[in-house]
Amino acid sequence: MPVTEKRLADTIRVLAMDAVQAANSGHPGMPMGMADVATVLFKDYLKFDPADPQWADRDRFVLSAGHGSMLIYALLHLTGYAEPTMQDIANFRQVDSPCAGHPENFLLPGVEATTGPLGQGLAMAVGMAMAERHLNANFGDELVDHRTWVIAGDGCLMEGVNHEAIGLAGHLGLGRLNVLWDDNKITIDGAVSMSSSEDVLARYAATGWHVTACDGHDPADVRRAMDEAVADPRPSLIACRTHIGHGSPNMAGSHKVHGAPLGAAEIAETRKALDWDLPPFELPEDVKAAWLEIGQRGKAPRAQWQDRLASHSSKVEFERRMKGELPAGFSLKSYLDGLIAEPKKVATRKASEMEPHPVQGPEGRLQPRRLFRPLCLLWHSRIRHGGGDERHGAARGRDPLWRHLPHLLRLCAQRDPHVGAAAAARHLCADA
Repeated sequence: MPVTEKRLADTIRVLAMDAVQAANSGHPGMPMGMADVATVLFKDYLKFDPADPQWADRDRFVLSAGHGSMLIYALLHLTGYAEPTMQDIANFRQVDSPCAGHPENFLLPGVEATTGPLGQGLAMAVGMAMAERHLNANFGDELVDHRTWVIAGDGCLMEGVNHEAIGLAGHLGLGRLNVLWDDNKITIDGAVSMSSSEDVLARYAATGWHVTACDGHDPADVRRAMDEAVADPRPSLIACRTHIGHGSPNMAGSHKVHGAPLGAAEIAETRKALDWDLPPFELPEDVKAAWLEIGQRGKAPRAQWQDRLASHSSKVEFERRMKGELPAGFSLKSYLDGLIAEPKKVATRKASEMEPHPVQGPEGRLQPRRLFRPLCLLWHSRIRHGGGDERHGAARGRDPLWRHLPHLLRLCAQRDPHVGAAAAARHLCADA
């Protein structure tokens, strides 16, 4: 008998509440509330292959509400990624476990971006969506044809960086970007209405987004909303109406389940309500098999893509860009030294303007002061995505950006000795 979608989602709920209980800290409410939405996303929409987490044409999934990290840890494990193991999940938030309190992109393949500060993940997702469109313009649909999906919470949509990022996404018409808003109307302190009364859908619509809503616990309605989002040429916000801690008989819908364990008694009641009679960190064989089958969906599309890449005329250049390797003959050190050198020194703001930032004006250079605050996230996310401009590539692979930090600091020090960068530059140069 096929495993129901509810049963698949309940697996996420059980893993989330058990891991948080074992750690005696964490946020079980969001993973339990968004389990149904995440199940539909991974089962029917997200393009990925656990056997190749770095597949260049995979969809990017960003958990902007990073405090609910057990959601992504459960999904990665269940769909067949080599990590995290069940033991890693059992050691959630413990020293040496890759399952940190908030997802870290350097600890687990499949975690596209480090998230936790609210709004940061959504802003980085905008950069990833920009990178996809940039690469598509260079290499076409045969090599670049993927989407960026985000799960965000109320707090993510309140932060200032979110406002700036969504305005840019709407302006650029990033139709491959879809945000799934966990619209549970709860914050860690209580109801959202205590601190906010804005019409979020109206705000997104005003910035050029497609907006829709669904019942986040009705898979058919979630699909209807996702189909709308995929079909619309604009970036999309889907308000998924959910109950935080869904499945818990006595705590669902309460802020008490946002950032604290359910407790042994409530977990026992939740197990009864979900008809789940296995001990912590043990899963039914049919459920494990069903989730692993979901993880196999991307195997054939990845193989087909690899065949296209193998015969593509731009194969070498595409692979260089995705590896973050600098083109032959380019030296970031020489470029920075040229900015510092006499007789004409370049101001730091002018130097920043000259760099190939993802947000550029009509003359191809960064418009001074415009959208400066989210630029670091947008730039970093293009690096995380892979395939940005050659000089963006200096922050990855064989030429990591930190190696050039002394030169950057020296440039700052020469332009403004009061910033105290000179001493730091000398110290770093000594270690470089």
